Amino acid sequence: MQVRFRSLVIAVVLALIVGSAGTYGILQWRGDLLSPGVPLTAADRAEFEKLFRSFQTLKAQYYQPVDDAKLVDGAIGGMVQALGDPFSSYMDRSTAQQFHESLGSSFEGIGAEVKSENGKIVVVAPIKGSPAEKAGLRANDQILSVNGKSLQGMNVNDAVLLIRGKKGTVADLEIQRPGVKDVLHIKVVRDTVPLTTVDASMVEPGIGRIAITQFNENTGKEFDDALAKLQAQGMRGLILDLRGNPGGYLEACLEIANKLIPNHGIIVQVVDRAGQRDVHRSTLDRAPFPVVALIDGGSASAAEILAAALQEAAHDPLVGQKSFGKGTVQTELDFPDGSNIKYTMAKWLTPDGNWIHQKGIQPNYPVTLPYYWQLPPLSITRPITPDSTDTSVKIMQNFLEALGYFPGRTDGYFSSQTAEALRAFQHAKGLSPTGILDQDTAAALNDAVLAKEKQSDPVMQKGIEVLKSLMKT
Repeated sequence: MQVRFRSLVIAVVLALIVGSAGTYGILQWRGDLLSPGVPLTAADRAEFEKLFRSFQTLKAQYYQPVDDAKLVDGAIGGMVQALGDPFSSYMDRSTAQQFHESLGSSFEGIGAEVKSENGKIVVVAPIKGSPAEKAGLRANDQILSVNGKSLQGMNVNDAVLLIRGKKGTVADLEIQRPGVKDVLHIKVVRDTVPLTTVDASMVEPGIGRIAITQFNENTGKEFDDALAKLQAQGMRGLILDLRGNPGGYLEACLEIANKLIPNHGIIVQVVDRAGQRDVHRSTLDRAPFPVVALIDGGSASAAEILAAALQEAAHDPLVGQKSFGKGTVQTELDFPDGSNIKYTMAKWLTPDGNWIHQKGIQPNYPVTLPYYWQLPPLSITRPITPDSTDTSVKIMQNFLEALGYFPGRTDGYFSSQTAEALRAFQHAKGLSPTGILDQDTAAALNDAVLAKEKQSDPVMQKGIEVLKSLMKT
């Protein structure tokens, strides 16, 4: 059987075809094909004889007819799983197809990247503008169940197939969020998620912002177009927003780094098990303008490579929260039937030789986010009245407090003071001041909090402050 190897450098979380076919951390290197590697020893051949005899026995003597392909898939999957490496996985044809589509121009699903962590399915980051983000899914959320089916201990590929679905269908998720005691219920309507990965705007005279949501096949060109647009508008300093960026193609990351890392500085070093280093350097001579990059716990893989290169090689500051922390490298082995194996084959280091695996990158300027940023949007199925105790009441109280109203408490009990604060909010928004949390009021609260988050983004504000100081020097 002939197989084809394709190098996937910096795959952060493999087989993350989350409802959106999440591509978390995959950085595909379209280089030369790799050789199959070390030849089998006599001991290896003995083990394979055991495997082959097991296959023959089950095929001939199991009390029901067996599916040969399922046995082979199970054997390969078990072999990879035995590595105990959450970043190595086997994908059957349909899963592999979904995975590769996730780095295309669009896909159907909820739009989030996940990983398997100690038998738990954890969100790495929702894709910007995706149904998952709009529904309130956040980085580090643990998905407990999908439409009533528990994901505890489930293989990440199997979990992904449950989360994934056709446009218009609903994924009813039970979520455990760090720092939030109660289990959250979030309903996500699956949709087609276009993968426009770059968004650009002028935030102040002379200051441009480019947000990169992931690194796919079009990101390099999108970045070039965005950069040209901002420079034509007089940009003299850049805020590069890498928050919630889970990774993508290494080539796209390198393309962008070549526009930002000066003095032919090191972008990334890939080290194999023999200790040999593949060092990628920038082609840029001089820095075109000062840069400040924004990162958070959803910034991973390619985003971390770019952030580390900016911090260490270009000496550009990072603002926000510690990044995800994924420093191993995977490669991909494709089979003729469309299935594949992804397995760890190296690690990557920052320009200064640091390994950020499971540690992340610390920003130069840490910023603490308000508590209400960690809460999901309000989603209710029936009106909630005073004297009720409910998770939605707790969210409502925190939202009211963040908006300058005074609910009196934030423990989830719908007190008379909370009702009074809610009536004041309803009156201000032109709603009937009933003091009852209904769907129209919940939607108005969600909109008001989202507008406040966009208006008073503390990470962006700090980034602009730091950039202005650099532009003066």
